Amino acid sequence: MDRVIKPARRLRGTIAVPGDKSISHRAAILNALAEGDAVVHNFLPGEDCLSTLRVLRALGVETALDATGETPVLRVGGRGLGGLREPAEVLDCGNSGTTMRLMCGVLAGHPFHAVLSGDASLRARPMGRVVEPLRRMGARLDGRDGARLAPLSVRGGGLRGIAYRLPVASAQVKSAVLLAGLFADGETAVEEPARSRDHTERMLAAMGARIGGEGAGIRLAPGDVLRPLSLRIPNDISAAAFWMVAAAVHPDAELRLTGVGVNPTRSGIIDVLREMGADLSLEEERQAGGEPVADIVVRSSRLTGVSVAGDMIPRLIDEVPALAVAAAFAEGTTSVRDAAELRVKESDRVASVVCELRRMGVRIDEHDDGFTVEGGAPVRGAAVASCGDHRLAMALAAAALSARGETCVAGAEAVAISYPEFWGCLERVAEEDGGDMNRQG
Repeated sequence: MDRVIKPARRLRGTIAVPGDKSISHRAAILNALAEGDAVVHNFLPGEDCLSTLRVLRALGVETALDATGETPVLRVGGRGLGGLREPAEVLDCGNSGTTMRLMCGVLAGHPFHAVLSGDASLRARPMGRVVEPLRRMGARLDGRDGARLAPLSVRGGGLRGIAYRLPVASAQVKSAVLLAGLFADGETAVEEPARSRDHTERMLAAMGARIGGEGAGIRLAPGDVLRPLSLRIPNDISAAAFWMVAAAVHPDAELRLTGVGVNPTRSGIIDVLREMGADLSLEEERQAGGEPVADIVVRSSRLTGVSVAGDMIPRLIDEVPALAVAAAFAEGTTSVRDAAELRVKESDRVASVVCELRRMGVRIDEHDDGFTVEGGAPVRGAAVASCGDHRLAMALAAAALSARGETCVAGAEAVAISYPEFWGCLERVAEEDGGDMNRQG
């Protein structure tokens, strides 16, 4: 499906982006392992999270998702630690790397056989990083290319706790090891080279797990039960990032993004945009579901280039496509390095971002671990493609709202992975002179 986007005369409005994708996955999985029922408000009904629910149901977990109201509500019937049943069929993770990697950790603790697979994109993504520590804990995993690629076969049970240092900061690998650690004999310790998002640790602590640590080191001792955790999921900062950038680079914009999670392990995009000079403020700061939340207000800004690398990268890894758009409209040079992880996302995000923004006239050079943008050149409307990547599709849309001439985004349906309402929201907040802002082709 194609979407044609014309430049917006102005951007105005209040936006409630969907519930956080990372937290939605974890709320479903951890409550499936709890003793009792939980109610999760603002669950994200995107395709990735629906893949997690599908896998849990195949393992005997009762879930009920009501997405008919303004706020989707998920009910989960927990089966307790070790209470999942052996699946009769291959577990289909769709396009969701989070589903596959986290469920590897869960299944490693269960004494039965299961096979995890997914679509062509997921079967091409690296899984060796999660297989290695789980094998060290005693799980038996096999798959293509020495278990570096899915489908993955898991025979679990008989785990032992380990001390494991991740070679690259990864919330998914860290979470898989911690989930396996719930079933292990002895303590499990995980250390990262830099802090990645900590939603799993926060949720485990709230559910009664014996977990602690400081900085990038976490220790988990296995316990008897997890308490069910009913919560309201904050709105997703990764989805909000595209609107932050769209407003900051547009000459006549003011957008309010309500109830956004501003967990410090996820809020790197806020820090970098402020460093670039964005008129961005946090209002109504509060707590929701054990997570810091705020309303984010962004207005038209004059941005300048910055350098982004090192420990900042794990704090904004999913927002790099949006950051590339901000860099295109900024004065001066922006450099993003140490982001090789982007090569193995839904697309090769380094190559895809560079290729598609070049089509729009952006001066951007590719590196092995990132890119450099020479900002300030006119951004032109063009025929571009999502490459099947939801975040690239939304980044291109953000650029199109301030480009010269109309833009056609091929593969626009990719946004359904994380933000099914994105195009409708764009129609509501973007005003333009005549015509249909957002035509389908």
